[in-house]
Amino acid sequence: MDQNSFPGWHGTTIIGVRKGGRVVVAGDGQVSLGQTVIKGTARKVRRLSPGGFDVVAGFAGSTADAFTLLERLEAKLEATPGQLQRASVDLAKDWRTDKYLQKLEAMLIVTDGTELFVITGAGDVLEPEHDVAAIGSGGNYALAAARGLLETDRNAEEVARAAMAIAADICVYTNGKLTVEEIMAKP
Repeated sequence: MDQNSFPGWHGTTIIGVRKGGRVVVAGDGQVSLGQTVIKGTARKVRRLSPGGFDVVAGFAGSTADAFTLLERLEAKLEATPGQLQRASVDLAKDWRTDKYLQKLEAMLIVTDGTELFVITGAGDVLEPEHDVAAIGSGGNYALAAARGLLETDRNAEEVARAAMAIAADICVYTNGKLTVEEIMAKP
């Protein structure tokens, strides 16, 4: 089968919400191949603890590629303990310049409870302006919903769950089986 005609793995939605001294990263569990749901309970949000320093990461894109990036991020965090921004920038630089890494198709949302970043293969490390970051096929739906919900008295987890429910209702590549990780801001 010609690679261009291969239907490809599609979809996911990952959201990071910062509110009230907490950051929640939530991701759906659906993995699709073309128009077929292959798995509904994938775990796309992970807690990393290199050197006792907690980071929560969520990924969208190819699973194998994302795991490669998570391993690289862990190594960067071990080399620069407690410095999520520096580790993220170092990962983005490597991702952009390394011939092997350049081919990886994934995006990451990472947080240490204080900082919240989106890391892309284009070399970007983006910090959201409105305390919400979202990636994946349903990312824009979840982002819009969460930004509206931030003005309510809901906490970060409630905002993330409600935004993900809205995205799952709109995006056919997103389901409601969530993995949710919460991390508190460091004092």
